[in-house]
Amino acid sequence: MRYLLIALLPLCLFIAGCGNPTEVVPDVSKIEVSLDTRRFDKDLYALDTNHIGEGLQKLSAKYPDFLNYFLDTIMAYGIHGNYNDTVAGIREGVKPFLTYKDFVLLEDSISGHYPDTKDVDAELVDGFRFMKYYLPDYKVPRIIYLNMGLSKWSCFALDPQTICVGLDMFLGPQFPFYPSIGVQSYMGAHFRKSYIPVSLFSQVYQTLHPFNADDKTLLDQMIQHGKEQYFLHKVLPHKADSVLFGFRQMQVQWCGANEELIYNFFIHQNLLYDKDVHDIHPYITDGPFAKNLESVTDSVKVSPGNIGSWLGYKIVCSYMNQHPKTTLAQLLNDPIDATRFLDEAKYKPK
Repeated sequence: MRYLLIALLPLCLFIAGCGNPTEVVPDVSKIEVSLDTRRFDKDLYALDTNHIGEGLQKLSAKYPDFLNYFLDTIMAYGIHGNYNDTVAGIREGVKPFLTYKDFVLLEDSISGHYPDTKDVDAELVDGFRFMKYYLPDYKVPRIIYLNMGLSKWSCFALDPQTICVGLDMFLGPQFPFYPSIGVQSYMGAHFRKSYIPVSLFSQVYQTLHPFNADDKTLLDQMIQHGKEQYFLHKVLPHKADSVLFGFRQMQVQWCGANEELIYNFFIHQNLLYDKDVHDIHPYITDGPFAKNLESVTDSVKVSPGNIGSWLGYKIVCSYMNQHPKTTLAQLLNDPIDATRFLDEAKYKPK
C-alpha cells in the first residue's frame, strides 16, 4: 500500500527512451535510502608508510570483511592477516603501492578528481530510490571506493551487500595513462564520472540476474542486454542514452535514424539465431564501430560496436509497450524464450 501511494504522488514528465512521449518518471523523493559509502583509497593512502603493519591493523577494524580481500585476492599480496612490516607482502607489495611515484601520482589524480564523492553518492541514492520503488525488497549495498592501480576493474560486486568502485578507472577519457594499459579510445565514455552510476547499476543487475552467454544466439544476448538497459533506464531515468549505452551522442542519433536498417541487416545476414562467437561478438560488445553496417568507403564510421544491445533494448521496449501490466520485476525474473519474446514484442523498427 505504501508503494501504491508513492506511485500516486506527483509525477514528472520526460521523453522516454522507448519512444513514448507521455511516459512518466515516478516521484521517489519520499523513499528513504541510507547509503553507506567508504573511501578505502584515502584510508589506505593515509597510512604511515614507516609503520604499515600497525596501520593495517587499525584499518582492519573499519574494513573487517574487506581489507584481506583487497590485499590477498585483488592485489595478491599474500598477507593473510599477518600485519607485520617484516612480511614480504607488506614490504614488496603494500609499501611500493603506497610509495612508488606512479602509484602516488595516480592517487593524487583520484583525489583531484574526487576530493569527495558527494555528487556521485547523490546520484546513487536516487538510483537506489528507484530500485526500492520497483523492487521494494531490494537491500541497498554499501559502496567502497578504491584505487586499484589501473587494474581495469571499474566496478564489481564483492557480494550482494558490497559493491566496489575503482575510481582509478573514472578519471576521464583524456587521462594520459589509459592507453598504456590497453584502453581503446572508443571506450572513452565509460571513464567519465557520469558513467559511475551506470557501471554500478549494471553490476547490481548482473549480480541479481547472472547470464551465461555460452551457446546462446545473438537474439538471446540482445534481449538479455536489452533487459539490462531497460532496467538502467528505469533506475537512472534522467541519464541520457549516450551515457547509459556508453555511446557518443552522434552514435545514438545514428542508431535512431537507422533502426530499420540495423534490424534488416541482422535479418538478411541470418545473425539473430547465429551462435558463432566470431560472427556475433562484434555486435554485442563494445567496439570502434558495428561490423559491415556502414560502407567500406566511409572513412569515418558512426555506428557503435555494441549495437546489438541498443537494438535489444528497443525490442524489450516494444514488448513492454505490448504488455503494459508486466512489472519490471516480472520482466527481469521470468525466464525468456527469445523467439517467443520477439514475436510477442511485435517489434517494428522505425
